[in-house]
Amino acid sequence: MRQEVEEVEAITSNPAVPDFQNTIVSLCKTGEILERATTVMYNLLSAETNDELEALAQKMSPLLSDHSSKIMLNVKLFERVKAVYEQRNEDSSLDAEDLMLLEKTYDGFIRSGANLPEDKKERFSEIKADLSQLVLQFSQNRIKETNDYLLHLTDEADLAGLPESQREAAAQAAKEKGYEGWAITLKAPSMRPFIQYSEKRELRRQVYMAANTTCARENDRCNYGICEKLINLRLELAQLLGYETYADYVLKNRMAKDVPHVMNLLNDLIDHYFEHAKKEVAAVEQFMQEQLVAEHQAPTRLEPWDFMHYAHLLQLRDYNIDPEMVRPYFPLESVISGVFGLATTLYGITFVENPEIPVYHPDVKAYDVMDKDGSFLAVLYTDFFPREGKQSGAWMTSYREQWMENGVDHRPHVSVTMNFTKPTPTKPALLTLEEVETFLHEFGHSLHGMFARTKYASLSGTNVYWDFVELPSQFMENYAMEPAFLRTFAKHYQTGEIIPDELIERVRKARNFNVAYGCIRQVSFGLLDMGYYTRTTPVDAPIAQLEEEAWQRVQLLPKAEGTCMTVQFGHIMDGGYSAGYYSYKWAEVLDADAFEAFRERGMFSREVADDFREKILSKGGSVHPLTLYRNFRGHEATIDALLHRDGLK
Repeated sequence: MRQEVEEVEAITSNPAVPDFQNTIVSLCKTGEILERATTVMYNLLSAETNDELEALAQKMSPLLSDHSSKIMLNVKLFERVKAVYEQRNEDSSLDAEDLMLLEKTYDGFIRSGANLPEDKKERFSEIKADLSQLVLQFSQNRIKETNDYLLHLTDEADLAGLPESQREAAAQAAKEKGYEGWAITLKAPSMRPFIQYSEKRELRRQVYMAANTTCARENDRCNYGICEKLINLRLELAQLLGYETYADYVLKNRMAKDVPHVMNLLNDLIDHYFEHAKKEVAAVEQFMQEQLVAEHQAPTRLEPWDFMHYAHLLQLRDYNIDPEMVRPYFPLESVISGVFGLATTLYGITFVENPEIPVYHPDVKAYDVMDKDGSFLAVLYTDFFPREGKQSGAWMTSYREQWMENGVDHRPHVSVTMNFTKPTPTKPALLTLEEVETFLHEFGHSLHGMFARTKYASLSGTNVYWDFVELPSQFMENYAMEPAFLRTFAKHYQTGEIIPDELIERVRKARNFNVAYGCIRQVSFGLLDMGYYTRTTPVDAPIAQLEEEAWQRVQLLPKAEGTCMTVQFGHIMDGGYSAGYYSYKWAEVLDADAFEAFRERGMFSREVADDFREKILSKGGSVHPLTLYRNFRGHEATIDALLHRDGLK
């Protein structure tokens, strides 16, 4: 931090007239060592944390926030940035990327309070510091609550319905915890299959309730108060800057532009999907009642812990497909070969494991990624399995961005982190199709980072508008349903048999099973997000009540008493999706339309892939995303391709 302060002082004390090089570019180069240190710290807080690291983060977070605020509120520095910005149209030496950097730098200062009067600057800094502490506490509470839960089973009868792979994983989980029998945890590879397969309704209820009351119980890890503070502080921050709501502040720098455009998208999806979703839920409920009657049980209401279970059984009846049927064909090592091979086919790049590169955990592997001409492209880290110090979910992150300087192209270091089903003593890690899609998704993000080719690190790779960042990732998911891709790697882990065409066809036919329910579920998250961040006044009711009100118009399943998603919804509370969760559906509209280009011109066309790489993946945030998309596709995306893919058109 001291070094960066000295670097900033060198800029502000420069007697030369402010210009793009001595102010904007010089500012880009400040804080390199600090950036390196904090990047590693925050990445490990998510992927491999411990008590010491969390205590360090708690200590450093307010100091880092204060440090950042002081730079962004440095009057002399802002005066120089402003002077360059106001003369931008008179400097013919600036190209489009220079102008984008200048625009984003100036806007960054404005959005960080540089134009505020002194008293408001002080309050702005306080808010930023408070937010940094609160998001850290939110995340730490969630990890600890998740790690603390264990359903310990000692009676094999309680495993009824669980496939062998889940029984074995549960036995291994118990052994790791020092128990006999079987253990179900709240990690996704354990919890989700249990709720889906278990025939023990009461046990399904227990696991569901444990998962959905995480950080909602009255203890020292309850996040209700933290969520309220986060929402209110973000509102106050936005209003200090002259915005009516936090969503208005966020959406200024998004493809969607404003709240009406976001709500138009969500409402359009509700119009097209909600009635279909109600029919899907009704079909599951009817099937459940038929099953109960057949088992001589009294009919009962479909509860949230019933839906996944009976939806799975209905899908099995109607399509003769179950996630466990394809799992043997997806051993992780084969999936890695398949995903890497797809990148080789499309873009000509290759992956070579490099054991000399240090990693932060034995599960992690590092690869040198080589471009089609044999030159070095990037370092890719892969981290696949859940563990105590790791957050749930899946994400891509960078340890170093790409940038160019003095003719040298500094290549990026990126990482994909997931929580897949672990190997057992008798089986390798076998993935579900959903996990294959997750891998493709995060790998798509990594391609966005690895293909970056911009002058400035702050415009590189995934440093794009949040409602554009999911396009490259969701685009890759389309290949999970392509038979020609699956045949390249999906081989039975015991026999080596390639996945049968008949099984692929059953998977494809079942693709749109409950697709409307899935869409409305995502829309409900978007509505919840916008419900909090379109507020013009501070929170005036319990968070659980506000959540229920936001979801009311699209509620498909009854709410279980005491559950609350907000208090564990990292995306909109401690992640980057506050007032931005709609981005997933926004990008889905884009990805469905973009994939049509490959359907039209060749699923594995190198020509189309090179076009996609050059016009979208390599550009990062150096060009407005709407321009990038038009350059690639020739038109703006509409909802039509998504409706067609989902079988609704």
